[in-house]
Amino acid sequence: MAGYLDLDRTLTPEQVTLRKEVHRFAEEVLRPASVELDRLADPEDVVKRDSIFWDVFRKFYEQGYHTRTLPEGLGGTGLSVEEQCIVTEELGWGSADFAIGLGVTSFPFLFAAGTGNPEIMNDVVRPFLEDREARYVGCWAITEPHHGSDTLAAGTEGFRDPNVFYEVTARADGDEWVINGQKAAWVSNGTIATHALTFLGIEDKKGMGMAGGGVALIPLGLPGISRGRALDKLGQRALNQGEIFFDGARIPRHYMIVGPEGYQMVLEGVLAGANAYMGITFAGLARAAFEEALAYTKQRVQGGRPICEHQLVQKKLFDMFIKVQAARDLARSTLIYNSSGPSAALQCSIASKVFCTTVAFEVASDAVQLFGGYGLAKGVLVEKLLRDARASMIEDGSNDLLSLVGARKIIDG
Repeated sequence: MAGYLDLDRTLTPEQVTLRKEVHRFAEEVLRPASVELDRLADPEDVVKRDSIFWDVFRKFYEQGYHTRTLPEGLGGTGLSVEEQCIVTEELGWGSADFAIGLGVTSFPFLFAAGTGNPEIMNDVVRPFLEDREARYVGCWAITEPHHGSDTLAAGTEGFRDPNVFYEVTARADGDEWVINGQKAAWVSNGTIATHALTFLGIEDKKGMGMAGGGVALIPLGLPGISRGRALDKLGQRALNQGEIFFDGARIPRHYMIVGPEGYQMVLEGVLAGANAYMGITFAGLARAAFEEALAYTKQRVQGGRPICEHQLVQKKLFDMFIKVQAARDLARSTLIYNSSGPSAALQCSIASKVFCTTVAFEVASDAVQLFGGYGLAKGVLVEKLLRDARASMIEDGSNDLLSLVGARKIIDG
């Protein structure tokens, strides 16, 4: 962490080694690949089978990092929550776009492991745990063409509006569920995933509004499932995203993991976890932007001396440092708190996501300003960091709407 004062003195020698190993992976594998893929004009080229994109995924799986959120008893890495913080921040430092895509890949398999169903364990979970070639890739399919952040607004008045319902629905038919509808182009890993943890509406529960939802594990190679093109975006171009279409796809009845009776509780738990990980990921990006700016201001000469010796630059650097440290501390404390008991503090997870993504954008913008004209040039890292950070204030729930959900939790106690 050159150029950055790390205020955490509680790390064990093993955790220091872990941080160094993940940082090296982020520096030598994630960041160069992310920069290279950022230059490609066609997002379909990013995920071609001969793309460096797949080299990154395979190297990630070879290290066993893809299992880090699964229990050690099942074959996961058994990392503590503090170690999860270390890994996630370093991945975000190296490449926020890869950090998100590589992070969500375990999502369906983590949920599937929680069922304890022997068939699901044998067919889905164990093959993922044993995978070292990125043959099993997951996604979280929740966003829809006409439903974005509102799908996450549990506890608000609109969440139980009977006139508002998911576009992807499941209808019971004997021992199967029949799935129809469309997920939007913002599904991370959408065009490459093999399995989707799909949040959808249970057809006969429409009167409950979005609260009449369920969570299904859906293998995406089934008949009746197709994909759209990879999404062409401003930033996070190494993060594959795209549409998924369901046209009479059938899954076994036990692949419906959560029904309407537990849906809101599960949704809030998932949102708390996703937002907490977004917070630490983008605290990592903010740190990367600060470090780039600090290094540049030490070697850029104006007025006969390095610009870091000019007071206005010093003030900006110190303000950036304050924001980065505050983001890291909030993100870490949120993740640690959420792991310490049966219920997560959703409002704190939302606060972490909203604050850390905002900090990432502000610090990346300040870094561009300190670089001056060079900061606007393609190929300069801070230009990419700014674009990547901008997306974070929309994905996994727009910051504006999430703030309303968090406020509702605070008001309701």
